Amino acid sequence: MKKVKALFIMIVLFLTTSSVYSQEAKWQQMEDFHAVMSVTFHPAEDDNLQPLKEKSGDLLKTATAWQKGPVPQGYNAAVTKPILKRLVKQCNIINKAVTAGKSDAELKKLITEGHDIFHEIKEKCSNMGH
Repeated sequence: MKKVKALFIMIVLFLTTSSVYSQEAKWQQMEDFHAVMSVTFHPAEDDNLQPLKEKSGDLLKTATAWQKGPVPQGYNAAVTKPILKRLVKQCNIINKAVTAGKSDAELKKLITEGHDIFHEIKEKCSNMGH
């Protein structure tokens, strides 16, 4: 009976710990930004800049919201905040370039740089190795 009880407690602790870690790694503002980045960047890879032209304002808006939000547990705020600042700056540059009617080649270069910064955050900022 003691072994069954000990096993039950270990399972509960494991599930609780797993749940806590999965919650720590979730960052809603990151997911919101990623949703816009994916629908603008991936078509741009195939030289379709229309989604970026339509959503550059949303890209800047979600990047700014991400920067203003709190850094959740599981992410290194000291590393994250400066990179988020660069991301917002890049999204602002992208939005201004779209508004100014810059060439598709220039827009593709700018969105690629923004995408690289986004991945830098995903790769360098998690304390959990994500």
